Amino acid sequence: MTSKTATESAPLLPFLLANWPEVKRTKVKQWLRFDAIKVNGRAITQHDHILQPGDVVSIQPQKAPPPITPLPAGLSVIHEDDELLVIRKPVNLLTIATDTERDKTAFRIMTDYLRESTHGSKDRLWIVHRLDRETSGLLVLAKSEDAKTYLQENWHRMEKRYQAMVEGTMPAAAGKLVGYIDETQPHRVFVTDRASPTAREATTHYRVLGTGYGRSHLEITLETGRRHQIRVQLAAAGCPIVGDEKYGAKSNPIKRVALHASDLKILHPRDERELTFHLPLPQDMARLVPAG
Repeated sequence: MTSKTATESAPLLPFLLANWPEVKRTKVKQWLRFDAIKVNGRAITQHDHILQPGDVVSIQPQKAPPPITPLPAGLSVIHEDDELLVIRKPVNLLTIATDTERDKTAFRIMTDYLRESTHGSKDRLWIVHRLDRETSGLLVLAKSEDAKTYLQENWHRMEKRYQAMVEGTMPAAAGKLVGYIDETQPHRVFVTDRASPTAREATTHYRVLGTGYGRSHLEITLETGRRHQIRVQLAAAGCPIVGDEKYGAKSNPIKRVALHASDLKILHPRDERELTFHLPLPQDMARLVPAG
């Protein structure tokens, strides 16, 4: 047991974080939830309990909580704080449920992870954006509706980069693909040459990182975020993504769509500080084009 004495009036949680800086915030909240924090010998669970000068705050951890269920292979936590979860989503995992798949989703798995790690049966997550089942890479989930709303309303200010292996050769070493995407069909989108009530403008920037074996390795930066935008615009440019048979690919050597969400630069919803994340190209994709 360790204890500290308050010297001034202050809320309990900031006092705990200031006096036990080596302990993660999530751990402190767990202590509060399970009666491990005592003020003058009495268990306190309210994080906003106001301490008075002379109050003695002690930590008396109870028995260790049960271990957290391991995440499935390929799924891992890249960053976690009070507002955000940034994860590595593997290929062949949905972001959120569909009519045919309710449970095997990143959203469901990470909700269970959150509830186990905090021991809060009502804790929940919010979807900020989505990655297709066939796409691997960085995915952001919010721990509050306010964080979700901030991120979605400011998503155009965030930097999103992907890497793709495509069939053929792009018309230039770098360029911009601009068109209109009709998203009215549930499983497939279409590129059109003009705006309409059902078609919105989409802009995708690309840079060629390498070529070989009849393929090109591209770095993709999104200016807009339409459904299947990268896939359908590259196909319309004559270079469908390797493995993307839905949009015209003729080869599928790695049994997946060769698209990877590799980089994110986001603004934290609490204080707008920049957070930058990078995931290297998966090995199966790296083998599709010779290293430069």
